[in-house]
Amino acid sequence: MEKKELVQQSKEQAILVGLYLQNESKQKVDNSLAELSQLAETVDANVQLIFLQQRQQIDSTWYLGKGKIEELAVLVKELATDIVIFNAELSPAQARNIEQKIDCKVIDRTQLILDIFASRARSREGKIQVELAQLNYLYPRLSGKGISLSRLGGGIGTRGPGETKLETDRRHIRKKITDIKQDLNELVRHRDLYRKRRKKNEIPQVALVGYTNAGKSTLLNQLTNAAVLAEDKLFATLDPTSRKALLPSGKEIIITDTVGFIQDLPHSLIAAFRSTLEEVKEADLILHVVDASHPFYFEQMEVVDQLLAEINAHSIPRLQVFNKADLLNNPFYCHESGIVISAFKQTDLAELLQVLERRLTKHLQTYQFRIPAHRGDLLSYIQNRGKLTAELQWNEDEEIYEIGAELDSAMLTTELKNYLVNPFH
Repeated sequence: MEKKELVQQSKEQAILVGLYLQNESKQKVDNSLAELSQLAETVDANVQLIFLQQRQQIDSTWYLGKGKIEELAVLVKELATDIVIFNAELSPAQARNIEQKIDCKVIDRTQLILDIFASRARSREGKIQVELAQLNYLYPRLSGKGISLSRLGGGIGTRGPGETKLETDRRHIRKKITDIKQDLNELVRHRDLYRKRRKKNEIPQVALVGYTNAGKSTLLNQLTNAAVLAEDKLFATLDPTSRKALLPSGKEIIITDTVGFIQDLPHSLIAAFRSTLEEVKEADLILHVVDASHPFYFEQMEVVDQLLAEINAHSIPRLQVFNKADLLNNPFYCHESGIVISAFKQTDLAELLQVLERRLTKHLQTYQFRIPAHRGDLLSYIQNRGKLTAELQWNEDEEIYEIGAELDSAMLTTELKNYLVNPFH
């Protein structure tokens, strides 16, 4: 018992601050605040209370009304609060004004999400993408105390005060941002090469997208026997992971797990992670994984749809996978473009793979070929990229292989057409 109490005391004590605007849905605001509470718990903060105000519009100086900020300052002292978290992205001026009134650390929703991403990133690419987003967030928020921060220049023949510390910090951050962008461009080039190699092999690409904690990593693990971290936490997975899976026909596909989306995902993060999100744009099919047990699953789906549109991936064929069916108490209705599953139920996974095969092969046509013995390269091409519809037959008299296969018409090369027999049905 003593150990548990000690752990509890070591947590940062937090007050969450929200605002109800008269033109906003109360349900949406409540959902957003519940999510903010989960985000706070993710960084091991103990939420003391949620502090709310209802207003017609956001105060450009204080975010809340000035009186409410003063009331909040009193609460912070009474409760010995360590951190106040605002459920919005504060402007630099708002943040400075509030910090002068409240005697504890003040952060906003964006900074909290950036902190979580920073703690979750494992790969070099993930780390520098988060660092870029953090620097872009920090740059306009740098503030100094003018001449009191000035220092003499270090060069020969320098006259008067040199750069202020604020100017130096800004110059340092600008240079750091430039360096990181150059590093990212190099990583993007490598990622593009891997994508082109996969495309050249004609292996279908499937991207898992969805709201954070919808079960994407669990689904990837179950379909591919991967060992990706899958926890009941927001943003448990940050770095994209690609693994091979087998369809019922034995054909290979590549499934890529991507970072989870969330309401009000900072634009600086979307921009920084654009290279990672390119994986989604290159997919032949997007699996939109939805937590069907979540009370606001429909709103979460809308958030994902908006973000896919933002990265120009909205036109890619999509299959909605309503996950966590094992947690549903009532029958769940889904549109004909979706499927309801539990990632832990083998029969559901088998059905999902069958649906995937149908969706990925619906553009296939059935062809019959007569391939000369010396063209083993074409034979291999058909076997690797198509689905055989009959056993390979060897015609000894003509020294020709007869083969029937389902093949995407786009993969029917000019050379193959020379050995094509009339399509059979």
